[in-house]
Amino acid sequence: MVTDVVGLPLRDPDHVAAIYLAVVGCGVAAMVGLDILLRARARSGAFPPPRAVLRRVRRERWTPGRTVAVGAALIGFYLTYMAYRNLKSVVPLLRPGELFDRQLAELDRSMFGGHDPAALLHAALGTGVATHVLSSAYVVFIVFLPLTIGVALVFLDDLRAGLFYTTAQSVNWVLGAASYFLLPALGPIYAYPAAFAGLPVSEVTGLQQMLLDQRVDFLRDPAAATPQAIAAFASLHISMSLTAAVAAHLLGLGRRLKIGLWIWFVLTTLATVYLGWHYVLDDVGGVVLAVMALALARFLCGTDFRAARQARRATASLERTGRGGEDRPPALPVPSGVHATGRGGSLSQY
Repeated sequence: MVTDVVGLPLRDPDHVAAIYLAVVGCGVAAMVGLDILLRARARSGAFPPPRAVLRRVRRERWTPGRTVAVGAALIGFYLTYMAYRNLKSVVPLLRPGELFDRQLAELDRSMFGGHDPAALLHAALGTGVATHVLSSAYVVFIVFLPLTIGVALVFLDDLRAGLFYTTAQSVNWVLGAASYFLLPALGPIYAYPAAFAGLPVSEVTGLQQMLLDQRVDFLRDPAAATPQAIAAFASLHISMSLTAAVAAHLLGLGRRLKIGLWIWFVLTTLATVYLGWHYVLDDVGGVVLAVMALALARFLCGTDFRAARQARRATASLERTGRGGEDRPPALPVPSGVHATGRGGSLSQY
């Protein structure tokens, strides 16, 4: 409906969503194989595990219902991503000439005593090694997101937890697109490039220039050019990174994983401002989006966080006492209206 208003077709630019789905799908298939191998090894105590044990673990864990649920979650995530790209691209066509960079920059400076927060970070962290570290962290996000989704869908004992996480990240796409229409903005690197001229060439330099070139070409000829992808408010890097960190707490995941996700979130937050991708207010907006996405995902999935944490603690206790070879955790409470069928369960379980 939105693309039709501006006379453009719904499209997957450069087949990016389809390529991501294919690549991530292959990665998830490999993770499934690894999941079966590790659980069979734990059950048999041998490596390589006997084929009979491998087959038994595959039948019990990767039922047709579980497989379909994981596949549907991945397809849904990338269909939502494709819709997000289409919506993001047409913001300047539906709100031509409307940009809020000046207002966002003034609010940022007012929060930091009249100083530009990016300039404060450049002075505090320097413009050498920090530039490359933060640039690498920002670029690696393209791997971080599908990797966490794949791990959640494959390796978590309770698939409902993985579906909750994937749903929350899918909702982030939708909320992010809506925020771009609320406050269209380019971001500091495009609105005030002189403030970042002192940074050395890094992993994001070429990306920032490519996105600007694509926007110029798109505004010149929207039908023929690659859809533009510049929008500052709110930051989806922040919302999706925070969603991962908070979800790890809600689901009772391991301490080291939670620490790693919070370190990632801090690096991402610094990178968004330091490199000029976002204003501080964009990051605050990203935090709000993460909270909304998690709340909506819980409503949509009916996730019982207490049961998930109890199951994780019970599994960890079994592993500590040396009885963790069995690959299936203690049974979780089944929500009302959901019925399990068969030895391996069915899709209705999840």
